[in-house]
Amino acid sequence: MHSPLHQNAFHESAIKHASGQSIYVDDLPKPQGLLVAHVYFSPYAHARILSYDLTKAKAVSGVKAILSAKDIPGHNDIAPFTKDEPLLAEDEVFTEGQAIFLIVAESASICREASKAIQIEFEKKEPILSIQEAIQAQSFHTTPHIIQRGLAIETALQSADFRFQGKVINGGQDHFYLETQCALAIPQEDECFLVYSSTQHPSEVQAKVAEILDIGRHQVVVESGRMGGGFGGKETQAAHYGALASLGAYHTGRPVKLWLNRDQDMVMTGKRHPFFSEFDAGFSKDGKIVAIEVKSYSNGGWACDLSGAILDRCMFHLDGSYWIPNLRFEGRVCKTNLPSNTAFRGFGGPQGALIIEEILNQASDHLGLDPTEMKFHNFYEPFQPDQALDGQKSITPYGQIVKNNRLHRIYEELMTSSQYQVRKAEIDQWNASHQYLKKGIAFQPVKFGISFTNSMLNQAGALVLIYADGTIQLNHGGTEMGQGLYLKMLVICAHELGVPMSKIRHMKTSTDKVPNTSATAASSGADLNGQAVKNACDQLKARLKPLASKMLGIAQENASEIIFENEQIFHPSNPHHTIRFEQLIGQAYVEQISLSAVGYYRTPNIHYDRNAGKGKPFHYFAFGGSVTEVEVNVLTGEHRVVRADILHDAGHSLVPNIDIGQVQGAYIQGLGWLTREELYWNQDGILKTHSPDTYKIPTLGDAPLNFNVRLLDVQENVDDTIHGSKAVGEPPFLHGIGVLGAIRHAIGGRVNLGVPATPEAVLKALS
Repeated sequence: MHSPLHQNAFHESAIKHASGQSIYVDDLPKPQGLLVAHVYFSPYAHARILSYDLTKAKAVSGVKAILSAKDIPGHNDIAPFTKDEPLLAEDEVFTEGQAIFLIVAESASICREASKAIQIEFEKKEPILSIQEAIQAQSFHTTPHIIQRGLAIETALQSADFRFQGKVINGGQDHFYLETQCALAIPQEDECFLVYSSTQHPSEVQAKVAEILDIGRHQVVVESGRMGGGFGGKETQAAHYGALASLGAYHTGRPVKLWLNRDQDMVMTGKRHPFFSEFDAGFSKDGKIVAIEVKSYSNGGWACDLSGAILDRCMFHLDGSYWIPNLRFEGRVCKTNLPSNTAFRGFGGPQGALIIEEILNQASDHLGLDPTEMKFHNFYEPFQPDQALDGQKSITPYGQIVKNNRLHRIYEELMTSSQYQVRKAEIDQWNASHQYLKKGIAFQPVKFGISFTNSMLNQAGALVLIYADGTIQLNHGGTEMGQGLYLKMLVICAHELGVPMSKIRHMKTSTDKVPNTSATAASSGADLNGQAVKNACDQLKARLKPLASKMLGIAQENASEIIFENEQIFHPSNPHHTIRFEQLIGQAYVEQISLSAVGYYRTPNIHYDRNAGKGKPFHYFAFGGSVTEVEVNVLTGEHRVVRADILHDAGHSLVPNIDIGQVQGAYIQGLGWLTREELYWNQDGILKTHSPDTYKIPTLGDAPLNFNVRLLDVQENVDDTIHGSKAVGEPPFLHGIGVLGAIRHAIGGRVNLGVPATPEAVLKALS
């Protein structure tokens, strides 16, 4: 056996997934007396509840309870921070899909029958649906967030050789996780509850269940074994369904399961935030950025959720990969009568990156410059630690240094490996001689900040238990949603203790093992939990090494040098004189040495002053680059991605093949957001694209015909991360923006290309 660290490996649940043995919340054995819950939600985008009568509905045979806001014993609020989102509506509803009643019955069919029997009268009100309507009505969730640098922005813009204005509009995106929202709540002794939840944030589900039921968090245990996808959609909004199921269990005294079908899930849950942005940009005649002003507005929906933090991250990524000497960025969250939009892979970062990329792409068209070369010449420059900060082109608009900048290296390697220049010349020649089938190619750089921008969330815990036979149980606060986090934690634990992964059992994430955890989000799952697991293992080894030195006959002052490797314990001075791991553990038990440890980690030096627009919101940056080639049929507006070459910085990857899979999936999901997935609400605020027949996620046929993904070869640990690795969940999503650049190139540059660039949008741009 060798250490599994930095090696390819099977996903820890791969065989179970492929064979159908994986157990999700809906697959759990039915507890005795199980009831089913159903949410009766608002059919209107905005209305006042005038009256309701539940008599007939309650009389339906098999109905055990129909609960309203009046039946909530604690606080009727499910918002993560802002206290603006009731679990069940009281006098007014603010979006289609807002929960009003919870029906609890013996079966789903009985719930549906009871739902039809509810008598309720509404007074419809005029909804605010778009960002433009919200701006006109001055309907906002937040005050403006402003980041600025350099000269007064108008002065700087006037000094530019070339100045132009424009707008960037992007739509939302449904998470479309394979497993829809689901929770099972089981009442326990002493007014306690066990909740099985498909959630990225078990501690938040625990907290919200306790608040809703007016009990202590110690009375609630939330367990999340795995999710069938999350993408941010189960970071805050899974708490709604855990709390509703628990409310049903509280009132009936029986287990209650709440599961949403696809239509219900799409209507009731929030999406990626749509943004509307206006920009004013100035460039030198050779394509260097002189000044940029951006005003961005996001559609937060009816409640704030995480919209403020998502807007902040958008603004942190408005610079993209580029040095902007003079700038003014302003952002604000609009309040509308749509579902409360929420976290989605990238958390506002993709929206910010899209804006700056559109500015540069349009500027290159106006100036007649190659967009790829123009982007390269505007990159952040490497930080020079021996030089004064003044004048260095390595400082972000919010004042953080872009250290260990790998953009230039990625660019040089990618230009060579993708044969960009040769292919671009061939494509230009093709387009000159073909009328109906056009080709396009584009380069997309990536710089993405890693950390929760709310500094208190950058902490994690772990609990590692070694049993007397040498086997191990591993617990931590991260959740598994298919991304391979459990595998990475197994790899770290196995490496640190020098045992095979087969000796370690990864336990389901549970709030009674590791308390007060942060969500598995912000691409920080492996960073935070990996450090906590390592810390726990380090504590265990520190306790065991004095005993090992005695068993090996080594002086105690040399105990710290003892190595745990290949199930053997030895000193490097005599690697052939060993004791087995289980032998050491058995003796440790005899000698009454504790064999469990609580690990902990907090990311250092994360801070941000929102009023000043300055700080260090990120621990480090991940980088990447991609080249995308497309073919566009100008008669139909259809396109396909012919080839994608991606070179991504995952640091010294913990498990390379898992990270490559994340890059592939992120690219396809980004492609879907920008070219396929279109959400449509009618003039009354009713979602019409709430199922796969009307909402189109990318499929295997949308993947590049030639898909080349490579991780940047990096060995050193320059960013103080777990074994030199870097987060890889969100950053590669930005590679998908390159598809828009390639479509632009194919159809002739200076066009008003809508996002998503559906066939209809492409045809409109061509007209």
